[in-house]
Amino acid sequence: QVTLLESGGGSVQAGDSLRLSCTASGTPFNGPVVGWFRQPPGKVREWVAVIHENGQTTFYTDSVKGRFTISRDNSGNTMYLQMNNLEPEDTAVYYCADDLNRSGRIWFVNAAGTWGQGTQVTVSA
Repeated sequence: QVTLLESGGGSVQAGDSLRLSCTASGTPFNGPVVGWFRQPPGKVREWVAVIHENGQTTFYTDSVKGRFTISRDNSGNTMYLQMNNLEPEDTAVYYCADDLNRSGRIWFVNAAGTWGQGTQVTVSA
């Protein structure tokens, strides 16, 4: 059984950077596609960034393109989200998840996938 744990969140000011980490324990990530989601206060959860098992194919929601970078290590048990030039609109609880799939341009987690517990990111103007 795989479990996911996020870390690296915090409170920063606009323009600052943070690097989130997500580590799987027990086994490597389930499924070939993993990624990051976020849930702003009072809003629904949305996908942020996705990465394929090959570590090369990536997808980003439009609002973070050019600012966020997703990556994963060769061992298959850790993914990262480098967040640069943060904006107040980025304030949210960030979750990592494995076993992603998509419908058109929208990414979601398969029923067999695993969610982390979330890490809070707060960006002040």
